Amino acid sequence: MIQHQVNIGEMLMHHTRDGYTLDFSPFFVFDYGKLLPDLHIAGMTINLTPTKHVIYMAFAALLVFLTMWIAGRGLERQRAGERAPRGFANAIESLALWVRNDVAIANIGHHGAQYAPYIMSLFFFLLYCNLLGLVPWGATPTANLAVTGGMAILSLVVIEVSGIMKLGWRGYMKTIFPPAPGMSGAGAVAISIAMAPIEILGKLVKPFALCVRLFGNMTAGHFVILTLFGLIFLAGNLAGWRWGIGFASAGVVLIVMMLELIVAFVQAYVFTLITAVLIGVTVHEHH
Repeated sequence: MIQHQVNIGEMLMHHTRDGYTLDFSPFFVFDYGKLLPDLHIAGMTINLTPTKHVIYMAFAALLVFLTMWIAGRGLERQRAGERAPRGFANAIESLALWVRNDVAIANIGHHGAQYAPYIMSLFFFLLYCNLLGLVPWGATPTANLAVTGGMAILSLVVIEVSGIMKLGWRGYMKTIFPPAPGMSGAGAVAISIAMAPIEILGKLVKPFALCVRLFGNMTAGHFVILTLFGLIFLAGNLAGWRWGIGFASAGVVLIVMMLELIVAFVQAYVFTLITAVLIGVTVHEHH
């Protein structure tokens, strides 16, 4: 029977897990394995061979560069001819200006323009990473916890370094050891020290939430789509129902994939927005 020939669980893991294989079935499967030797560091085994998700991350970065380069060239030609921006260049300019003005500057403040390049790069990079899993033979790097964790750590570094640069070392330390209003002396010092673990935990929890939210949303969508496809195989031996279940499953999958397009944009926006908000909160801590 068909349900015994197809392992649904294996199908789910095959399309979502990372590895050293690029699957372009039914044309070919490129299994390149570990190209570099293992490194043993502090009891851990690490291999620096690029995995499937690393390759697609590099592809996403290339797409961001090409998008900005093509849009920039288009805008230059249109403005040289004294024409209003239009087409692809106009769409990318509008999206970039929206991220710059309504996400970066609106949430960070008058110093937001200097963070706009990072915020815009973060948005477009995450957007392409999210969308790559919806194209044939693609993969979603942001469905990998290591990728979202790396992006969250990068945002954490930017947030905290921004706070140090804006507030100075003494002002930044007040975000970890907050002064106790209305108290002085040993009591105020004790309260500040007691609050330090909570403040440090708060700084770490926020990027952790970013990491898990993005990972969970991108992984869940793929699991739903692949599970619905699995129903087609499970119903393969039901002579009276298989065609109806097949068409119904395909229709629901189409709807879910359309929703996944929206989720890809929303999750890139949410990650970028919260990063901008946290930068703004940190650099204006002294207020």
